[in-house]
Parts: sequence; structure tokens; C-alpha cells
Amino acid sequence: MSYAAMPAAIRVFDAINSGDLSCLDECITEDFVDHGSPFPIPPGPEGYRQILGFVTRVLKIRYEMEEAIETDDRIVFRAVAHGIGTAAFHGVAAEGKPYSMQTLHVYHTRGDRLAEHWGVRDELGAMLQMGVIPAPQPLDAPQSVQ
Repeated sequence: MSYAAMPAAIRVFDAINSGDLSCLDECITEDFVDHGSPFPIPPGPEGYRQILGFVTRVLKIRYEMEEAIETDDRIVFRAVAHGIGTAAFHGVAAEGKPYSMQTLHVYHTRGDRLAEHWGVRDELGAMLQMGVIPAPQPLDAPQSVQ
């Protein structure tokens, strides 16, 4: 079975990695919604361009694709995001520090375009890598349950 929207999804990830977001008008629907944006954005290509511009220019994220899963109306990517810490977003202690973060991206598709996006990110793991928060200390001995 051929999934019509997979080329669009791959183009979006390639666009993030290159920083050239011009393909969004062709790859996503006019009413596209990114449910994972940390700030409000308008629907459609312009809104997605705003959040992906932040991702590429401020966070300097580049993705390494690890797995793709397709259904009739969903595309799921498991990817590692590689970025650089910024004081404005991660805190002063993270400035300039590289990190890798496991991510999961779920796209609802409509025809050959992407219509919605949900993202899951291991932000805690990234903050630990950058030294923004201390790693939890292991317990000395197992705790008994009573």
C-alpha cells in the first residue's frame, strides 16, 4: 500500500534540517494545527513556519530519523533531535551546550498533506544533559512497601 503523505512528511523533516521552510505551503493543509507548539500559533503553513523557524533558528535543532510508521491517515516518526542550549529558553546554565533528545512525532494526514501534528519530547533528559537540573541520586537501598 502506498501512503500519499509520506513524501510531505519527509520533506518537512528535511526542511527543518536544512532551515529552508519554503515547502510548507505544499506539504501541509491550510487548516494545519500543531498541537505541540509551546506558544500559540495560527493554523496553516504560516503558523507552522513560525514554530519551525523557532526550532531551526533559536534551538538549532536537527533531526536524525530512527523509525517511521504509517497507517491510512497517520504517520509516526521516532527521531533524535540534536540541538544547542539557549539561555532564553533553557536557562543561563544551558547556553551553548549541545544536547540530544528523543522525540516522537504523530501526523494526521489528509490526502497527500499533513493536517495535524502532536509531538512528544524528552525535555527532562535534555535539561539533565545540559546540566540545568541535577540528575536524581539513586537510593542506597530498596525501600520496603508496607
